[in-house]
Amino acid sequence: MENLKIAWRNLWRNKKRTIITVASIFFGVILSTLMSSMQEGSYSSMVENIVKFYSGYLQVQNEEYWDNKTINNTFEPTVDLYKKINDTKGVIHVAPRLESFALASSRDVTRGAILFGIDPEKEENVTEASKWITEGNYLKTGDNGLVIASGLAEYIKVNVNDTLVLLGQGYHGVSAAGKYPVRGIVKLPNPDLNRQVIYMDLNNAQEFFSAENLITSLVIMVEDPYDLPHADRILKKEISSPYKVMTWDEMQPELVQMIEADRAGAVMMKGVLYIIIGFGILGTITMMLSERLREMGVMVAIGMQRIRLGIILFLETILIGLVGVASGFAASIPIISYMYNNPVELTGNAAETMIDMGIEPYMYFSWIGKVFYNQVLTIFIITVLIGILPLFRSIKLNVSQALRA
Repeated sequence: MENLKIAWRNLWRNKKRTIITVASIFFGVILSTLMSSMQEGSYSSMVENIVKFYSGYLQVQNEEYWDNKTINNTFEPTVDLYKKINDTKGVIHVAPRLESFALASSRDVTRGAILFGIDPEKEENVTEASKWITEGNYLKTGDNGLVIASGLAEYIKVNVNDTLVLLGQGYHGVSAAGKYPVRGIVKLPNPDLNRQVIYMDLNNAQEFFSAENLITSLVIMVEDPYDLPHADRILKKEISSPYKVMTWDEMQPELVQMIEADRAGAVMMKGVLYIIIGFGILGTITMMLSERLREMGVMVAIGMQRIRLGIILFLETILIGLVGVASGFAASIPIISYMYNNPVELTGNAAETMIDMGIEPYMYFSWIGKVFYNQVLTIFIITVLIGILPLFRSIKLNVSQALRA
């Protein structure tokens, strides 16, 4: 305890030097936290776009559907199936969907589209699609109209109250054709889906595809992403052939691979940042030792044990590290909070590139705990390792040379 008091007092004998050292750690924590937050935020945004507007966290399908996405591989959900899903801890919403492809045509323009037959009320619990409506209204149960994504609507030149012609192939090869009024236009956050999606009431879609009471999937949302592994394990145990339970990452392996590849690149970037931070701290500690070399020689000459001197210097480094990471952590909280609530909108070529990749042109930030504690812990460990230097220098100190410094 006495050594700790001496170390603390020594720090503030030269406030300027201590503040410079603390500042290098302070800014290192903030920079690394910002980088990590931006990285994790972009991943979360991509996953959320896929989960909330397409796959859900989990899906129950016909076991043959994923390998052969035809409307013939549908199934009729049972009361028992719904009960097993709803009784699973963590599950908060279940929405049936009948998904297939159709040609959407207006006047002389035709384009392929993904047609979602949905239960409007249950789908709203999953995707909150109504809040993205830009024109017209969201679907109501039993509605015979459509809601069309804005990118698709712009391409085929339809507006609210226009009539859209749909052509496709129904259950067991039956021809599917119909004319439907456009009730609303929705602008989905996922640019790729925004160019393809059409929503139709489930009963209407089943009639269009001649697939009475049939669906392609039950889309499942969990309360928290951390509930997903448990829900997945229980559902795969409870639900078996002819059904299949799939998680979002099983349905989107390309996205998972892209995130993992980007994460590996980000590790290298953060490694470079940590090296820069480490050398910054090392430089200030080395400067401190050089300035205090004569002081160290005098202390050893009048009888202080070298090991005790080393411990005091080591404790000084630890205290500097604690002050630096604590202040950096405290300062990063309001910064990340602001960035989390105010994502940065990208413009120009960067925005166009992200849209072409099917990603929203925004720079999102994450608020998860590991964004903060990973950086604090890593930089503190770097500081502790650098603290070995003054300990080693004090043990190897040449007193005669130090007194002449």
